[in-house]
Amino acid sequence: QVQLVESGGGLVQAGGSLRLSCAASAASGTIFSTNLMGWYRQAPGKQRELVATVTSGGSTNYPDSVKGRFTISRDNAKNTVYLQMTSLKPEDTAVYFCGANIWTASYRAWNLYWGQGTQVTVSS
Repeated sequence: QVQLVESGGGLVQAGGSLRLSCAASAASGTIFSTNLMGWYRQAPGKQRELVATVTSGGSTNYPDSVKGRFTISRDNAKNTVYLQMTSLKPEDTAVYFCGANIWTASYRAWNLYWGQGTQVTVSS
């Protein structure tokens, strides 16, 4: 079984920065491969929304709400995706979830996996 483990959330003042990390890991001997990885967020009372995605080749995608402020990157060797957030605004406050499309030898199929979420709070 593959798990996505997030870290890096917290409380920051408006205009500040935070860096989130998400690592895909599995028990020793588990064969897996990651394709599309991304970050999503969900604020109270709202639907989960896309924040950024990155392919294994490094192509990125952002909605207008974060473009120019957030940068997604990944380390394929470590199966880790990062989200550098700058110029944070109070409206960026949400639980941030890591999502990844992962192929496992045990299932011989691609499946979407989610992390447990990490809280980001931006104070005004």
